[in-house]
Amino acid sequence: MLLHVPQVLNAAEVAALRRRLDAAPWVDGLETVGAQGAKVKHNRQLDAASPAARELSQVVTAALFKQPLFVSAALPRHVLSPFFNRYGGGEHYGDHVDGAIRFLPGDGQPMRTDLSATLFLAEPEAYDGGDLVVRDTYGEHLVKLPAGDLILYPSTSLHRVEPVTRGERVAAFTWIQSMVRDDGQRTQLYELDQAIQSLRTRVGDGPELVTLTGHYHNLLRRWAEV
Repeated sequence: MLLHVPQVLNAAEVAALRRRLDAAPWVDGLETVGAQGAKVKHNRQLDAASPAARELSQVVTAALFKQPLFVSAALPRHVLSPFFNRYGGGEHYGDHVDGAIRFLPGDGQPMRTDLSATLFLAEPEAYDGGDLVVRDTYGEHLVKLPAGDLILYPSTSLHRVEPVTRGERVAAFTWIQSMVRDDGQRTQLYELDQAIQSLRTRVGDGPELVTLTGHYHNLLRRWAEV
């Protein structure tokens, strides 16, 4: 499932984040990539050890968990502390698939990457190129969202970032281990949850809605890994 999650951050929050990012230390993106990605990755990344990176990662993580659409779709068990990158002057990231395992900061516990997320921090008109291109069985999907909006997609997807030919593309990115490993099952739960929320808003609670909610939780109980 490829999902657009709008307004994870509002305009004021994006502006505050950008002020900190623009004053922070940036390093070559090759410092945080494996052997396969190193062949196709050409960008810059905020120094993950810097105080700014640690603080801003917490800001983004908190915003994600306040966004009901994200929680409904991802059913997160673990969210890796977000990273920040920027592209300009022709920088790009060629076709690749994200690594299956990352390690949580602190205790180094391994986590499976079920979902990848990119939070856009520059307005689309501020740069040319820089589309995130995600490939699935329906073809290639070009993604270039307003600042503060997020795209969520399966980490199994082949994807790339097109060269930025004007301005700079700035974004946060992270990976999520879901309580529900299977993308098809997650999609079913998400669609059922959204239908329940829509019906509750339109007609209120009733016996039928209680039944649907029970089916949602029983499926989640069957499929979740906790």
